[in-house]
Amino acid sequence: MNAMTVFLFALALIGLAVAILFNMLVQRRQLVNNGWSDIDVQLKRRADLIPSLVTTVKEYAKHERDLFSEIIEKRTAAMTAGDDPEARSAAESALAKPVSKLFAVAEDYPELKASENFLDLQRQLGETEDKIEMARRFYNGAVRQMNTLVQSFPVNLMASGLGFAERRYFEIDASDRATPSIDLDGGAV
Repeated sequence: MNAMTVFLFALALIGLAVAILFNMLVQRRQLVNNGWSDIDVQLKRRADLIPSLVTTVKEYAKHERDLFSEIIEKRTAAMTAGDDPEARSAAESALAKPVSKLFAVAEDYPELKASENFLDLQRQLGETEDKIEMARRFYNGAVRQMNTLVQSFPVNLMASGLGFAERRYFEIDASDRATPSIDLDGGAV
């Protein structure tokens, strides 16, 4: 083999390695995007349930106007927070706090706690919170894989040049979840 053949062979190997690494980065990015999409769908589902919940509680607790206004304000902020996981996380946590207060208010109204509509909304919200948690775990796992690949040698040498960067995790404190506890009698606890 002459020097030109060796050079072309080495160049082909480098090109193949870059193509393989690029495809691995694309695959990880797609997993992260898919995970974020799942979170977004569940957060929108939760946001869609909240107006029905507020309307149901309003029928029984008309004097809680400040709480209802706060929920509407925080819901709007959460829906417009965009795709930045950090901003969205903060907005969703801020929304969860007044929604949790709404369930506390419901404790003062036995007829509300017995309402089929309220109980159904409460159940749906609980299921949605569980789905958000599953989607968050999937997303954060995909982000961990992406970040590990982007930081690993030799990928780190070319990742930023190819348009790949680390992604942020999506975190919501468990204490900020809008999930009510349900006792065996079917009421909120």
